[in-house]
Amino acid sequence: MKFIYAIALLSLFGQQAFAEGDAAKGEKAFKKCKACHMIVSADDEVIYKGGKTGPNLYGIIGRVAGTVDGFKYGNGLKDAAAAEFVWTEEEVAEYTADAKKWLDGHGFAAKTKMSFKLKKGGEDVAAYLASVGPAIEPATEDAEEAEATTSSD
Repeated sequence: MKFIYAIALLSLFGQQAFAEGDAAKGEKAFKKCKACHMIVSADDEVIYKGGKTGPNLYGIIGRVAGTVDGFKYGNGLKDAAAAEFVWTEEEVAEYTADAKKWLDGHGFAAKTKMSFKLKKGGEDVAAYLASVGPAIEPATEDAEEAEATTSSD
């Protein structure tokens, strides 16, 4: 029985470690991404100058996949957009490791324009993208629950 609990704890800690990237390391690792991607805020502040082959990655964490205006996505991210899939740091890290595998694993068409695979440091890049993006609003249900709690006090 202790063995089962130990595995459960290791699994939990392993997931948490994966989810926590280092934004400073991610900024350095983003150099590999800048050939195709830029980070430009909604008020046109250039956070990281880069290419336009890929979509602007400002605000990707918390955004529905495949929804940057003016960018023509591959079928896989079009499917993700139709499903209203929302990017998290963990999902961005997995996607950057192998986009086709990630798309296929989520039931989307395994067709993407992203051919680059970030073999390591994806969680750091995701943490960096989260750090330079806008604050993420809580989910609607969470906001309604919080409002109901404060209203009843």
